[in-house]
Amino acid sequence: MKLLKTKYFILVLALQLVLVSCQSLKTAIFDQYSYQQAISLKVESGNLIDNATESYDDYDSEVKELLLDLQKMVEYEKNKPDNEVSYAMWNVMANKDKNLLAGFLKRWDEDEKLSEAFTKEAKLQIMEAFDLIIKYEAQKNKTNESNILNFLSNN
Repeated sequence: MKLLKTKYFILVLALQLVLVSCQSLKTAIFDQYSYQQAISLKVESGNLIDNATESYDDYDSEVKELLLDLQKMVEYEKNKPDNEVSYAMWNVMANKDKNLLAGFLKRWDEDEKLSEAFTKEAKLQIMEAFDLIIKYEAQKNKTNESNILNFLSNN
């Protein structure tokens, strides 16, 4: 009888350990919409950034539309379960006080035109951020997650 209780205790303990360990590994599953939107926003952003050496006023409506699409993406990602990493990255992209997409667009608006050198460097960083999001959405593994977390810690 005592042996049966011990086996039962060990079985329950093992089951609890499995459940706890699985809970800590939770990551949002692949989402086709997120993947497609990230690619679409990357392409639209790249094309718009290329025009930042010209007058902001000529692109005001395109910038506002892109920022709205970016806000929609942040809101979509916020409400997905087990999606803290992607959500954090989208938040940085949409933060006008950071040096990624929304911050770049804010600076363009404030300065009216940006230098070609600045625009090229900023585009490299913003496209890298989009690539990290796209890779993570395509394959949610520890390497891609670490890449995003490292990027976030440096920005």
